[in-house]
Amino acid sequence: MTTEAKLSSPRQDQRIRMGERLREIRTQLGLTLADVAARSGLAVSTVSKVERGLMALTYDRFNQLADGLEIDIAALFSEHGDPFQSGGIAVARKGEFLLHETENYTYEMLFPELWNKTMTPMFGTLRPYEQMHFERFVDHPGEEFLYVLEGSVMVYLDGKAPVQLQAGESLYFDSRRGHLYASAGPENARILVVCSDAGLRAKQRALTP
Repeated sequence: MTTEAKLSSPRQDQRIRMGERLREIRTQLGLTLADVAARSGLAVSTVSKVERGLMALTYDRFNQLADGLEIDIAALFSEHGDPFQSGGIAVARKGEFLLHETENYTYEMLFPELWNKTMTPMFGTLRPYEQMHFERFVDHPGEEFLYVLEGSVMVYLDGKAPVQLQAGESLYFDSRRGHLYASAGPENARILVVCSDAGLRAKQRALTP
């Protein structure tokens, strides 16, 4: 799911930084826009709009980009990352996150500076379904954990009946099944989401600083 929309200045700045990071990686790897599109399965126009800060990608599209470029997904969010080592410990203090906004969701990405993670934790803010614009279900390799922090959430699963969750309730599922989240009430809802990769990528390019 992608979107091109009118943005406020902070959101525009965030998308511009993300686009600059993608262009930097593509150039460093000696790839053209067409190369990235062919490797990731995204349209050339989509890759171009992301690089120009005109389009935000959802998590599954970022996964496609990372797989196509053979890099850690965290490298798309943070230029200077540190590999998470066996026995390692990382602490995120309150307010320490990377903000990523799409048309439908606002994500607060936790530990974006850690590469080679097997999990991607994030907080999310969901608007009511009537205020969201879905074109398709989201799906990606791995497993997903959802915990409702505030409000009520409706989870739409491809081929299954919707699941409604209240604050304090959670859901664990195979994220290869298409899924969508939305607030089930008139107010925004807050969630914690943890996505796991389907195993660490066996082929990950080493990006120089």
